[in-house]
Amino acid sequence: MLSYTSYYPSQAVTIALDATPLAISTGGIRRYTLELAQALSREFPQDQYWLLSDQRFPFPANCAANLHCGAGPQTAMERRWWLWGLEQEMSRRKVDLFHGTDFSVPYLSRRPGVMTLHDLSPWLCDSWQPDAARVRSRTPVLLRLGAARMVITPSEAVRRAAIDRFHLHPDRIVAVPLAANPHFQRVETNPERPYFLFVGTMEPRKNIALLIDAWRQVRQTSEVDLMLAGRVRSDFTTPAPEPGLRVLGAVADADLPGLYSGALACVYPSRYEGFGLPVLEAMQCGAVVIASRDPAIMEVSGGAAIHVEAWDRHALAEAMRAVASDPQKFEPLRKRALVRARDFSWRRTARLTHEVYEAARRSKT
Repeated sequence: MLSYTSYYPSQAVTIALDATPLAISTGGIRRYTLELAQALSREFPQDQYWLLSDQRFPFPANCAANLHCGAGPQTAMERRWWLWGLEQEMSRRKVDLFHGTDFSVPYLSRRPGVMTLHDLSPWLCDSWQPDAARVRSRTPVLLRLGAARMVITPSEAVRRAAIDRFHLHPDRIVAVPLAANPHFQRVETNPERPYFLFVGTMEPRKNIALLIDAWRQVRQTSEVDLMLAGRVRSDFTTPAPEPGLRVLGAVADADLPGLYSGALACVYPSRYEGFGLPVLEAMQCGAVVIASRDPAIMEVSGGAAIHVEAWDRHALAEAMRAVASDPQKFEPLRKRALVRARDFSWRRTARLTHEVYEAARRSKT
């Protein structure tokens, strides 16, 4: 089993990461790819890191000198990216290992591959990921063929589920937790009105309709607003306007700490998660978190959040009502959240990920 404390520096390598998630403006996989690439380049200055994609993406500002941006397809044939173009680009850059940050690695490659399997949502419910038909069909084949020598999941909950579903050898799959960016810190705020906050991509899996219904119950006895912050996915029906409900859409990262810090609670009743990064961001800002009993979310919160069943509208409303009626009562929970959040850092994530790279390079299958 890999561990952070067992790390020792190794020979310098050149590593390519799939940068396609960076072409999307927001989202958990985008944040994962960006934060991981930057942390790896800082923690391992002897290595070279390349962000490669056949799509245009903004290159990170103020990055380390050993983090580079690939050129993308150079010929018409290279536009067949996963079949031909990616391999050609990696050969030009003398890449030693490829990390597929979003469920995919090449079928055929001249170098070891590592795949991040963020969750099992594409296989659990088609309506949760309507555009994931390619992932649903392709990823299991890649795993079965051993195209990814090692697999990373963001939580032990997903690791165990992936072992069962894809019949992976336990030594081949490692849970590496994510982290919140250090800029997520508690700040002093003075909101005009009390509010609950949801942060995340607005999509069916996030259970937002139930959240709104629970908030309406609370609003019958407490004058409290509900803010929804996040990119609105095309398959999500935006709720009709009503007093107290504010659909903010995508919010700049710089503005999120203030939103988290000023909220009565961050409410995250998702039906299923692989990690639940907004929960950790909120905890790092010292916010009270009310979330579903999803195994991955409970793994992340470590007992520093209020949990209810994702289907239980009444229990969610009661939890929200309790916080709204006596916010000071939950100050100990805020303090526990701050302590729990200290267990996570992108530095730790980068070092654990680098250990997985080393294991993939040592592996022969």
